Amino acid sequence: MDEFQNKVAFVTGGVSGIGLGIAKVLADEGMKVAISWRNQAHLDSALAYFTDKGLRENIHPIKLDVTDREGFARAADTVERAFGKVHLLVNNAGVSVFGPTDEASYDDYDWIMGVNFGGVVNGLVSFIPKLKAHGEGGHIVNVASMAAFLPGPQAGIYTASKFAVRGLTECLRDNLAPWNIGVSLMTPALTKTNAWDSALGRPAKYADTKWTASRADLEQMRPVFEVGMDPVEVGRRTLRGIMRNDLYIVTHPENKDEARELCDAIIAAFPNEPIDPAREEIEKLRRQARIDARTKKIGIGDLTGGGN
Repeated sequence: MDEFQNKVAFVTGGVSGIGLGIAKVLADEGMKVAISWRNQAHLDSALAYFTDKGLRENIHPIKLDVTDREGFARAADTVERAFGKVHLLVNNAGVSVFGPTDEASYDDYDWIMGVNFGGVVNGLVSFIPKLKAHGEGGHIVNVASMAAFLPGPQAGIYTASKFAVRGLTECLRDNLAPWNIGVSLMTPALTKTNAWDSALGRPAKYADTKWTASRADLEQMRPVFEVGMDPVEVGRRTLRGIMRNDLYIVTHPENKDEARELCDAIIAAFPNEPIDPAREEIEKLRRQARIDARTKKIGIGDLTGGGN
């Protein structure tokens, strides 16, 4: 499509799984795509694919640990030097690590939150000024998970990280609307990736944990991921969501009933009683501020009735 021809994207974790699926779709649409990587074998495989497709010149790999703030800032500059102005940021890199939340250590929290939430933060801080500066608009996709809506019994920290990405994304969408920068939360469910082995990549500095699992233990999850959606199909659905400027890009249909149950439970939990007029007025201001944020910058006064 012409709107994507020669535009520039940066996809974190773009050499395997969902990140690679998205990168393939974007490259097919004519975009120049910078992809971050950490695993040499994954990089080699990804570059072989793009070479075979005749797209290698439109791919620029950048070695990056998304928790490295200085490294992320350098990556943002590198993308501009290689391809020019960036129009699309896809914060995709993450780890899928599970264990009983009540047994979690500080290291468990620091590692998972640092990658899954901190990595998104680093991408935003590094790239938003650049997207604003060129004045041509753009889009940001923060990849979360259905765990951003639906928790699981062994996914406490993972779920917390995805809830955090969801909340940040929803607020950021209002902030960036005046710059014609769309923001989407992409929430995939089971996808055919190698995410089952995330625990094997745990850095040594986060070694304090009770969540120990051997490769043999983790291999039991491989067949589960094998029946997941093709990452390229996830990429196609993500692209459609970008084109529509969807806030929520929900790629899988299988969790709809559970999500409906959750929404019904939330509505049912609200007290059925008269609303305090003073509090209601403050809530009206907050709701109006969300609408106004799409066209102007909002200040504290807009939330208190005091004006800017």
